[in-house]
Amino acid sequence: MTTHPDLLVKDDPECLTLISSGPWNAQNADVLQDLLQSASARVVDAKAVQFNIADLSELDTIGAWFIERTLRLAAKANRPASLVGVAERYADLIGKMRSVNRDEISGLPKRTTLVSGVEKLGASAANTLKSGSIFLSMLGAIGLAGVAILSRPKSFRFTSLIFHIYRVGWQAIPIIALITFLIGAIIAQQGIFHFRKFGAESYVVDMVGILVLREIGVLIVAIMVAGRSGSAYTAELGSMKMREEIDALVTMGRSPVEVLILPRVVALIISLPILAFLGAMAALYGGGMIAWLYGGMSPAIFIARLHDAISVTHFEVGLIKAPFMALVIGVVACSEGLQVKGSAQSLGQKTTTSVVKSIFLVIVLDGVFAIFFASIGM
Repeated sequence: MTTHPDLLVKDDPECLTLISSGPWNAQNADVLQDLLQSASARVVDAKAVQFNIADLSELDTIGAWFIERTLRLAAKANRPASLVGVAERYADLIGKMRSVNRDEISGLPKRTTLVSGVEKLGASAANTLKSGSIFLSMLGAIGLAGVAILSRPKSFRFTSLIFHIYRVGWQAIPIIALITFLIGAIIAQQGIFHFRKFGAESYVVDMVGILVLREIGVLIVAIMVAGRSGSAYTAELGSMKMREEIDALVTMGRSPVEVLILPRVVALIISLPILAFLGAMAALYGGGMIAWLYGGMSPAIFIARLHDAISVTHFEVGLIKAPFMALVIGVVACSEGLQVKGSAQSLGQKTTTSVVKSIFLVIVLDGVFAIFFASIGM
């Protein structure tokens, strides 16, 4: 009995005959690969191919696939190919190999532009509903955690709260003051430039004061906090989720909302009104400086005009918005952080999504407050 696989090639002008012998099995796969590779060129050039396996001593799936691949090579070259000498014990195996990968891959159904548009609209609506559900769930969880803390105040992590106030509030003061100072200066410069055409430069004080205290000041600060602190919250919680630290908290019987999320959200609610106030003062200072240097309006006149133009109501409107914007930023940032799966790509996507959603919701909330305050005469 032959102990090594062999392939005898008989090249007849009318038909190429391949006679296999020995064990055609996985142990001899490298040898079989070399034998068939050397015969493949002659298979393609032959008028017809006949594969005789009557002398095989062993045959397994690997050997049967080599035989089938040779026959398919001949069929691909439009050469008649036949298999002869199939022993009864190999018939089922050969039959299974003949049916492998025979099904044609059906193409994707063609869809019209209208159908594709409706699908995208439906997917967007579903994602929006899912995002809304996650937001409300997180808001409810924070509310329940707050109620639980009120019943046992000693369990609240005041050290964590102070640390996050330091990070979110104190460390953000320089950049907040700088940006709002520049925003106030730009508004004043543009106002003076255009009002000067009508001889109404003094009205720039009204514009700067009302815009900064009611709208622009708190809105710019909230957007900066969303980009600075909201993204940091999402990245921190996402990293904890990836390292299974949040699961470890649950295993230890601690609530992740009480331990990780509530101090962060409370720190935002405390810090954002303070930052909004400082940002408004910096913006007014920037507007006053430009009015003095560019518009020729002395600081005394600017302050006197500002005193007449604004009231405590404008100041209240801006500060009332700040805690609600902080709550929205905190809820979105923390909920997106907990949605991180297990990869760096997921972390990056959720961090980006957190910032975009926070800024969008802050602007929407500002518009809602604007309509509300207008309706009650504030």
